[in-house]
Amino acid sequence: MTTYNLAQLLERSAARYPERTAVVLGDTRLTYAQVDAAANQVANLLVSRGIGPGDKVALSMPNLPYFTIVYFGILKAGAAVVPLNVLLKGREVAYHLQDSGAKVYFAFEGTAELPIGDAARAGAEQAGGPELFVVDPAAGLPWAGQAAEFETVGTDEDDTAVILYTSGTTGQPKGAELRHRNMRDNALAGETLFDASEDRPDTYLCVLPLFHSFGQSVVQNGAFAFGGTLVLLPRFDAAATLRLMLKERVTFFAGVPTMYWGLLGALDDSVDVGALAAHLRVAASGGSALPREVHRAFRERFGVTILEGYGLSETSPVASFSVFGQEPRVGSIGVPIPGVEMKLIDADWSGTKGDAEAVGEIAIRGHNVMKGYHDRPEATAEVLRDGWFRTGDLARKDADGYYYIVDRSKDMIIRGGFNVYPREIEELLMEHPAVSLVAVIGVPHPSHGEEIKAVVVKEAGDPTGEDELIAWARERLAAYKYPRIVEFAEALPLTATGKILKREIGRARA
Repeated sequence: MTTYNLAQLLERSAARYPERTAVVLGDTRLTYAQVDAAANQVANLLVSRGIGPGDKVALSMPNLPYFTIVYFGILKAGAAVVPLNVLLKGREVAYHLQDSGAKVYFAFEGTAELPIGDAARAGAEQAGGPELFVVDPAAGLPWAGQAAEFETVGTDEDDTAVILYTSGTTGQPKGAELRHRNMRDNALAGETLFDASEDRPDTYLCVLPLFHSFGQSVVQNGAFAFGGTLVLLPRFDAAATLRLMLKERVTFFAGVPTMYWGLLGALDDSVDVGALAAHLRVAASGGSALPREVHRAFRERFGVTILEGYGLSETSPVASFSVFGQEPRVGSIGVPIPGVEMKLIDADWSGTKGDAEAVGEIAIRGHNVMKGYHDRPEATAEVLRDGWFRTGDLARKDADGYYYIVDRSKDMIIRGGFNVYPREIEELLMEHPAVSLVAVIGVPHPSHGEEIKAVVVKEAGDPTGEDELIAWARERLAAYKYPRIVEFAEALPLTATGKILKREIGRARA
């Protein structure tokens, strides 16, 4: 093992380019020296609380400079970062805190529309008390007064740097443990994938949530790896995004397909597309398949070809991508990135699919693959074997080595780029007295890709209506998880063993 800490991405750029702008939010502009000094203050605060190597520190913040500062401060202290989705409600926060064993928890106070602080307080109390620091600029920052100098704690590159929570068909979120080298190498891959260079630093617009692996690795860490500038937008709004791209002369944009769809829809006579396109150098897409029409229209309007990629939280996340400088194959997730292998396997791991166009499950091996699921050896053993990670995604590969997603063997729904796992929603809905049986599926949606639909068998004679059940779920689930569509049915199709046939439901009710 080699001594390395992911915080060195920040420290290296701060040493080389101390006065270069690192983070932008509105009129706030922080240099690399300022971000590094603030992260040192966070690290000093954590060490004063006894935090060090092996400890976990949770983080609930939207796309604000505080996320980046606290993120690198946690790493400097030698601890592992546990980023949480800012849309989680109290009970969901409590689960993540308990499961990760987080000793300290940083959360932004939030707003009336998004009361992150309230959810954090409720979750911390239910979890039995990790020390909570609520970040509220009006009340003073928790690390204010700490020394701005700190000697980063040495860690091995195989130590856990970040735990990203993901789910499976079991419904319980699992923490994917990502090593320092997993995250480092995924960020440094930008040199090959996007022709990133310190000599020509990019301006990255971050509309993807930083708590998500895509925004964290490709945008934030990718920017810091090459001395770039990170322009933050806390919430995606297509018109605001276009204005910010023009104002800050953005050269690098990464988003999910629904964002590109939104940008095209927001174009009008008030947008100087020519000036915006003159600066834009890279457009990257992931999260779900990019519609061909969106791909064509974006290139026509912006003069930039969208590069598509593929990855998962368990792979830090990028595993494959379009080849920079080559005409992309629309509909393909590209080829494995340098240092990564991909193959197609059968259900029993054997019988590697070698024939062109044959369909198999994607398996991945390389510098990007996680250490395993936190405290879940059995779940880890199910997906990791001899360094290979099986994804649950079915694909084919053409004669030139380009991969194409065919289907998902898991029941996962991708709504607006967010992974949604039906079992978790089904288990919650089953708590409602009106629900006898339920199946949650994804149905096509023009802008979100998929929408969440619950097909419910009610208890006999119960008067509960669709809207009432939706409202009940909305109070208990993050905004991207609750079903927007509820349909009542007399029965659900079942196999001989009693398993719900979701494919039959999808065909009949989509």
